[in-house]
Order: sequence, then structure tokens, then C-alpha cells
Amino acid sequence: QVQLVESGGGVVQPGGSLRLTCAASGSLFRISAMGWYRQAPGKQRELVAKITTGSSPNYADSVKGRFTISRDDATNTVYLQMNSLKPEDTAVYYCNADQGTIPAIRYSYWGQGTQVTVSS
Repeated sequence: QVQLVESGGGVVQPGGSLRLTCAASGSLFRISAMGWYRQAPGKQRELVAKITTGSSPNYADSVKGRFTISRDDATNTVYLQMNSLKPEDTAVYYCNADQGTIPAIRYSYWGQGTQVTVSS
């Protein structure tokens, strides 16, 4: 079992910045990727950013150039630095971890979410 705990959300004005943190614990063997998703009211959950072992980070087009994902393997922590925030970025942000490298048996874990609100 893997536990993911997000922190760092809050309320900021447009153009501001936030850094989200996700701390992973538990049975962390074979964690192949960690990332961030978000879900706004009335909308489907969408990928924000993901970093896979041995690969370059992957970003949604809407956040490229503004958000940066990073991963500290020593502490099993993933970060999302969010700059130039827009009202459209308002959502609950969820940390994700994928366990296993074989697609047929890969399992995904999710954190409880942290609210990000961008408003004047």
C-alpha cells in the first residue's frame, strides 16, 4: 500500500505562484512514475504534469512554460512549481503514483487532493 499526501494549496491572485508538495510513503518499490492531475467543478480530471523514471517530464499544453514538476527520489517527494497562475488553473490538485512497469498490472495511487484557487 502507498500513501500520498499533498500540501501547498491555497488562494492566490492571478499572476501569482504556488508550490505543491506530494510526500509518498508505504510500499514504494516499483514506483515508475509520479505526477499531478487536477479537477475543476463540473469538469473531468486532467493530467497536469508527470515525470517517469528515465524519461523527460510530460506537461499539459495549458501549463507548459508556467509549471515545473520535479522529483526527489531520495525522499520520495514530488513537487509542482506553479507560476503565472490563471483563474482557469483553479481546481483540486491530486498527486498520482504508478506502481509497476508492466501496463497490464500497473496500479495507480492517489492523494486526497489540495485546493488551488486563483482569484482577484
